[in-house]
Amino acid sequence: MSLLYLFILATIQGITEFLPISSSGHLILLPNLLNHADQGQLIDVAVHLGTLGAVLLYFWADFKEALFGFLRLLQGKIDTRGAFLALCLIIATVPVIIAGLIFKLTGLSDLLRSTAVIGWTMLGFGLLLFWADRTGTEDKPATAWTLKDALVMGFAQILALIPGTSRSGITITAARKLGYGREDAARLSMLMSVPVILASGTLLGLEVVGTANLAAARDGAIAAAFAFIAALLALSVMMRLLKTVSYTPYVIYRVILGMILLVIAYS
Repeated sequence: MSLLYLFILATIQGITEFLPISSSGHLILLPNLLNHADQGQLIDVAVHLGTLGAVLLYFWADFKEALFGFLRLLQGKIDTRGAFLALCLIIATVPVIIAGLIFKLTGLSDLLRSTAVIGWTMLGFGLLLFWADRTGTEDKPATAWTLKDALVMGFAQILALIPGTSRSGITITAARKLGYGREDAARLSMLMSVPVILASGTLLGLEVVGTANLAAARDGAIAAAFAFIAALLALSVMMRLLKTVSYTPYVIYRVILGMILLVIAYS
């Protein structure tokens, strides 16, 4: 695989993983637009590891607290903020893991990988984000995350299994409608991404164990590095912009891309 293609692929993954514009949708479209063979699962695992490293670094204080809290949970104690945060993350993750296994075992995930589906989800869930962002209040900080809200956001995250929906987009949409401010909604969405990326990365990793060679491993390492840098930059820019800008620019991008894809799909 050429260095240029690895750079394009990893950069798109890194940028779109945490922005509410769907990384899966872009990665499905990329090979078709460039007339290139699918990148394969090893590269998928690599770029996910790269983006995982970026979000862990950016929100390290939160994750360190959740990690120590998880250790308290293993002792049957929920007596610290970290332990409660860890419990919320678990509750928010379980629904999408169960649904993801169902999608994979039934083959539904493959059936939904089409330009038409991505076009409709880009457009529809983009407009839903706009509605939630415009009508949602901003009276809840991320530190006030509740088990009920974690469960609601967890069920919303199931919709991200449909290509083009955007995991960050749908969880931010749910958080904004639940009353979390723009920055806090994004923060909760990013925290929720770690267990999901770990779960999907582990599943994909198990499928490619023993099939990788030295060249594939090298490509994977390069892709992971590019994705890490792109994701870290995208996270930094988005979190800063959200101090003064709404989610409307992302909505506009989604609507335009969705309409273009629908024209392509039905022409």
